[in-house]
Amino acid sequence: MPKDQNSYIIETIKAYGKSLMGFIRKQVKSDADAEDILQDVWYQFSNVINAQPIEQTSAWLYRVAKNKILDKHKKHGERLLDDLYKAEDNDDTADLISMLMIEVTTPETAYLRNLFWEQLFLALDELPPEQKAVFVWQELEDLSFEEISEKTGVKFNTLVSRKRYAVLHLRKRLKQLYQEITEY
Repeated sequence: MPKDQNSYIIETIKAYGKSLMGFIRKQVKSDADAEDILQDVWYQFSNVINAQPIEQTSAWLYRVAKNKILDKHKKHGERLLDDLYKAEDNDDTADLISMLMIEVTTPETAYLRNLFWEQLFLALDELPPEQKAVFVWQELEDLSFEEISEKTGVKFNTLVSRKRYAVLHLRKRLKQLYQEITEY
């Protein structure tokens, strides 16, 4: 790597390292995940900078970080439960998610999982077919909006909007179940 590219990478890390780490940390569960994502961003940056110059370094870094965060959420299946149970002032959300995601199966966790999925599918059946399809494709079949757009011919923004309406309905519909589960 030429000396000027190496110094450019070092200066970029100095300039954006802290703020980029803060941005990532706010959107993942642990410091270890944030550090892994940041390392991936710097690795991709060093590979791209060797091949071509980047016009807007800051925008590029944050876009790559956001994509890595989304990949991490998709990979771990967190996004569905986080979207459904985001509660602004309620820390019990983590308790419900941990109950549903626990690997050890007890009669109680098996019952809660079955109840959750049953209620989720009932709530999905209440949605208009277009909203249901987008939600199922993206959250349960792990397709990206781009893949769904290519598959259906529907614009990206329309798909995002449909999923948003689906999530809002599911939050409202599953709120009672959430309250019942977290009360005992």
